[in-house]
Amino acid sequence: MLVPMLVAAMAVRLWPLVRADSLCRNHTVRTGKVFNVHKAVPGDILYFSSRTTSLITHPCKRNLAVYLGARVFFTTDSFGSSLLPFTIPTSMQVGVPAVTSAHFAGPVLLFVINQKVYIYDYQTNSWNAAIGIEHPISHISGDNCCYSQNSFCLDIGDSIFAYLYGEVVSQANIYYSKTFGYSFQKFAFYRQEELVGSLGGIFFFHSLSQVGLLVLDGTTAKFVYSDHPLSRSFGLPFDYVGTLDVLITPGQKGILILWSDNNLLISPNAGQLVNTVMVNFRPYKFFSSILEANLTIHSIATTFDFLRCPINIQEILMNPDLEIEACKVQRLHGFFGNKMYTIDMNSELTLTAFMVPRLGNSPIPLVTVSNPHSLGLQATIEEQGYTLDGNSKYQLNIYLKQQHHSGRADPNFTSSIKRPTMSTVTLDIANKEISCIDLKPLTALVSVGCDLEKKIIVQNDLSACSKGILDPVTLQDNYYYIIEKEAYDPNFLGQKATEDLKVLYQYNKLGCPSLVYYDTPWKPVVELWRRGKFQEVVNAQYVLLEVNGLFTYTYSLTAGTALCKSQPQNWTTIMADAGYHRPFSWDRENYVSCHKPNGGSLLRWPDVPYQILGGPTNNKIIFEQRNGIYVFLLSIVDPYYSYCHLETTFSIYVYGDFPPSIIPIELTIILLTMGMLLTLWLVYAIPKCHAPR
Repeated sequence: MLVPMLVAAMAVRLWPLVRADSLCRNHTVRTGKVFNVHKAVPGDILYFSSRTTSLITHPCKRNLAVYLGARVFFTTDSFGSSLLPFTIPTSMQVGVPAVTSAHFAGPVLLFVINQKVYIYDYQTNSWNAAIGIEHPISHISGDNCCYSQNSFCLDIGDSIFAYLYGEVVSQANIYYSKTFGYSFQKFAFYRQEELVGSLGGIFFFHSLSQVGLLVLDGTTAKFVYSDHPLSRSFGLPFDYVGTLDVLITPGQKGILILWSDNNLLISPNAGQLVNTVMVNFRPYKFFSSILEANLTIHSIATTFDFLRCPINIQEILMNPDLEIEACKVQRLHGFFGNKMYTIDMNSELTLTAFMVPRLGNSPIPLVTVSNPHSLGLQATIEEQGYTLDGNSKYQLNIYLKQQHHSGRADPNFTSSIKRPTMSTVTLDIANKEISCIDLKPLTALVSVGCDLEKKIIVQNDLSACSKGILDPVTLQDNYYYIIEKEAYDPNFLGQKATEDLKVLYQYNKLGCPSLVYYDTPWKPVVELWRRGKFQEVVNAQYVLLEVNGLFTYTYSLTAGTALCKSQPQNWTTIMADAGYHRPFSWDRENYVSCHKPNGGSLLRWPDVPYQILGGPTNNKIIFEQRNGIYVFLLSIVDPYYSYCHLETTFSIYVYGDFPPSIIPIELTIILLTMGMLLTLWLVYAIPKCHAPR
């Protein structure tokens, strides 16, 4: 089939001259017996409403594929056996079973049938109708990540868009799903109401960490993007003839293929530049496009029994008539190929590869990133000796860090540092000959986001158990402690409760409490750990909340003494924003610094306690005169420390406060004064009594 052959050729080289010669010429193998097409099959037989055919394979499970044509066929063995036409149960009541779009979304296959979305779970052989879509739609789009079982990678597959092709873009009803297409909600694109033209599609460009909208305007089209910095401008316009399907090639490299039966375009950078693929009929005879060459792109499936066509691409490319130069590189090897990595805030990553050129050649290695707005790189190469046949061997080191911290990019070029992004990094050979088909580029997926292997703990060098104040055996034996009603508020508003609170101490989670003297200002020492190894003491800003509502403590700094320029946040405002409904959190997502002007929010109450610890201030906790256990939730709120929501729970035991006296303080002062006077009188009188007369 011609379409897969064209796509395969373009995957080898970004700007090839596609030959019109037939590649499928060795022999054919029949996959099985032909079914009687008039045989009754259960359900409604699906068909593809387009005049072209389409073959869609699962990028991570290559044995899964769906063929869209006059009949629809679904295979789980790469069409290795004969198939009956694919049907949908009559009970789904789809009406006209016309398919306009299909997409593999992780563990399911999505179809648009009669302007509605249906989900086929091929693992359980069951169908469902999507919910939440209230308008007609014609297409769905999404992507799949095959690098890792990491949750960040798997989450790529569950994001789906649904839309109606050709709708007025400013008024288009776009739907978005984070559940593999089972449920949708309305999606509003950034400044969508200002766009002019019709909707050609909407896509997740994970290679750029952007949502891209294809806007059609007569015979031209362009992509617009959702986030800074690409949201400030459009992709370059390109000629748009007919109706083009947009194919996002696997691997999150940003390569797009736009095609119809007589048009073929390609973009290496997620639509920022779109170019027409030229055609080479024979040596020295070129055409600027498929349309000019008068070729038709289609899939050959004339019967209901598929023909499989094995070909040897390498053998074809070695044909001397093609006059193709030999590959200049013998080996390109690296352990990072097809793997996934994470770079958290302020972190770095080094990748290593090895190259062996062909004798007498000096190829140039080329390192690229799909999202330069997010990921910065620096590469070095050094000779590492010789192979047994005398060829030089080179080591390539690729140093990656967040572009924001690279020191070489303008802030207007970089992505927002607060937003997690992703990028692929690819090592290839510049101007590589097409004969290097077996020398595949090395590509890794890099998540500029949360490193799930990080965690924080609170240092506990001095515990109440080590000093004999508390017994660890007792704490583990369903130990309860009492919080007085005057000391806590279950609503965290600082109001006294109506009854005492009995609390079960969770020793398995908290261990033995740290020991803290009540009369000394205190703040915890927070440590960052990764893979069981200590990394550093955390100096970022964080907040504390006593989980049982204890309010017998305050802070050493006020908003004024902390030098705030605007009114600082506190737990009361955080809970108010959450509607006082649990769970409420104060973290990097909703933290607002008071040390920067905040939209005209002036510092109206400088004497309120400043409740953020760490960072540029030396704020500390001051306890009231109360001995007992405190259980704190600690949350890192600094948005520039890590993309993770780093939090932990720990306990302390506050000691040193003497029990309140039952004698009134006024009487105590009087008695102390009288005692001192009596002592002075005795010092004066006793020597006189013993003096000789």
